[in-house]
Amino acid sequence: MKNLSFFDKIVFFLNTLAALVLSVSLLVPYAPIKIISSLSIVSLIVPFTVLINLIFVVYWLLKSKRNFLLSGILLLLWYLLLGPFYQFSNGGDESNIDNENSFSVMSFNARSFNELKQIKEDNVEERIYEFVSQQNPDVVCFQETLYAMKVNDALSQYEYKFVDFIYGKHRGKVILSIYSKYPIAKVDSIIFPNSFNNAIYADILFRNDTIRIYNLHLQSFRIVPGLNTIQNAESNRLFEKSRDVMLKQYQQASLIRQNMNETNFKKVVVGDFNNTQYSNVYHAIKGDMKDSYFEMGKGFGRSYDLLKFPIRIDYILADPEFEVLDHQNFDVRLSDHYPIMATLRLKSDQ
Repeated sequence: MKNLSFFDKIVFFLNTLAALVLSVSLLVPYAPIKIISSLSIVSLIVPFTVLINLIFVVYWLLKSKRNFLLSGILLLLWYLLLGPFYQFSNGGDESNIDNENSFSVMSFNARSFNELKQIKEDNVEERIYEFVSQQNPDVVCFQETLYAMKVNDALSQYEYKFVDFIYGKHRGKVILSIYSKYPIAKVDSIIFPNSFNNAIYADILFRNDTIRIYNLHLQSFRIVPGLNTIQNAESNRLFEKSRDVMLKQYQQASLIRQNMNETNFKKVVVGDFNNTQYSNVYHAIKGDMKDSYFEMGKGFGRSYDLLKFPIRIDYILADPEFEVLDHQNFDVRLSDHYPIMATLRLKSDQ
């Protein structure tokens, strides 16, 4: 510090603040949320924090100062412990996918198929049907779906389906649905108390196995992402609301994990978690499951834009018994979310 100019001392002070935030983010996924619920919101801004610390590393390296170690060591820990939010080349080779022994699953928060006209374009609903039909996944899971008959008619190639109207529209919940080309043996809902959100699952008969597919929509922050929102909102109220949402999300994640632990079926979990991979909510659900993006994804893995920055809050997770053959993020603007799809194969079928 003695050898630093006054300007560099200010820079190092700001660097220390950024490093402190990154340090907290390293703890969030592993600490009990009831103890650090007020700090859990840090998980939403990890990509921004990482980029800021990276800028400081570059700055100190250009200045030939060892101060770069402060952020440099933390960035190394972040990468090793929590994983990147950008992957350079990890995509699968679709030509090697054995369609007979594998199946594909898509997750898409369709925002009620633009029923409220949030996207000021024509035929968004029809374009969603066309997109799904073109990609032709074996299983498609919608969050915030539409009334059954309209979707059923448009996606008639899916003989088997579960649209959760019982705990959806008729009980004030967001409607979820699972459409499958394979027979469905059983369906049910996991009810989130005091929430508009919900989770459902379907036991799908695939070859000689039964696979339980979960479709989740965890508690939403209901904050329109924009600078004006953050600048104009009362900061303490925004912070309090975010903390309450984190607590609800973790309660919901615990209910899902409890259901998962009660079945011996192989499991695939998809849906809108409304949180990043750096949250304890994500880690509570994931456990030892494979994240299809980490296995075979590339790029940012964007499924949502926060302050115009691509983040990943929608996931496809699979039990270790599955091999992830491919993962895709689609750059199609048909909702506020972007659809994702993965191709999976049971290892016993190799």
